[in-house]
Amino acid sequence: MTGRAKLAVRLFALLLTLAAFFVFGFLSGRVGRGANDSVLEEAATRISTEAAGTVDRDALERAAIQGMLASLGDKYASYYGAAQYADFQRALEGRYTGIGVWLGHVSGHLQVTSVLPGSPADSAGLRTGDEIVTLDGISVTDKSVSQVVAAMRGDVGTELHVGLRRSSVEQDVVVRRAAVQTKDVLVDHPVRDVVRIQVAAFTKGVGRDVRAAVEQANTDHVPGIVLDLRGNAGGLLHEAVETASAFLADGNVVTYRGRGVADERYDVVSAGDANTTLVVLVDGGTASAAEVVAGALQDRDRAVIVGTRTYGKGSVQQPIRLIDGTAIEITIARYYTPSGRSVDGVGIRPDIEVAPSADSDVALDRAVDVLTGILADAGNPRG
Repeated sequence: MTGRAKLAVRLFALLLTLAAFFVFGFLSGRVGRGANDSVLEEAATRISTEAAGTVDRDALERAAIQGMLASLGDKYASYYGAAQYADFQRALEGRYTGIGVWLGHVSGHLQVTSVLPGSPADSAGLRTGDEIVTLDGISVTDKSVSQVVAAMRGDVGTELHVGLRRSSVEQDVVVRRAAVQTKDVLVDHPVRDVVRIQVAAFTKGVGRDVRAAVEQANTDHVPGIVLDLRGNAGGLLHEAVETASAFLADGNVVTYRGRGVADERYDVVSAGDANTTLVVLVDGGTASAAEVVAGALQDRDRAVIVGTRTYGKGSVQQPIRLIDGTAIEITIARYYTPSGRSVDGVGIRPDIEVAPSADSDVALDRAVDVLTGILADAGNPRG
């Protein structure tokens, strides 16, 4: 047999081997898939063909995804439908269809941490501190914040029955959903020589707006600033870094630590006002990105923290879009303040504490008193 003939025979044998491999792989259902994937596929097929009732394969896939997320033990893990995910993205831009509240887990209960002025929730009488018990008659006790927020979204004009508990009294409030355009940075003057900058959430553009408010305070020669982060459940990390940067000249703001990757350090993005006397006001609804800001300013000795212990969410969640437009959100990292401490599960303890039961105005008055006292000691008495 010639060399060319031998080569032809070998090639033919190789092709037969590859063909057998792919045929076997196709019949066994394992080509391009792992063993676990084939088990999931087999289970879905058997359920859909043998269950007594009609089975929706899409519903099976959603249930499988939700089961995977539940197995993580990650209380912040969530699954979003395509429409919910699109609405989630709009919310980070400060616009969405809903009722206009921010939520957080406070002392083990899902509570309203802030109500947007002029929103449907405001008009219906919802208040900060209300505990959310049910939505449209369905208990939300075991739901994550993101799941409850998603359930509050909906078409403009539709009604949402909110079952809440206020001062141990349960009541049902009907709220009609509307298009909400948030204004997450508000500026006012509680007293002379003091500017209060309220930040409700870290949506797109908030860092820029905070820096502009600080620059305006400097232009007006205002000697003291209260940064009010009460009820701020977080948002975009880079907006929080930008906000902290508005009060720091340089240096570290936060370190981001994920699994199997090098630590990622976030420093001041551009020099801010490191001199104006600053008090940061926090409460149990101050969480996540808001704790990044408070923790950085406390660790860097830039501000006095006043209020109640913060929520204690020192983790970072990332939404991951799937091929069908739905998305999962999982915890991918922890963050650490400039001194290296984690606030996850412990929160930030204020330098000067206010009773958790104190009225909102009492906490603000305390922050203003602390600020004006510092100014007086520094030779800038309030006129």
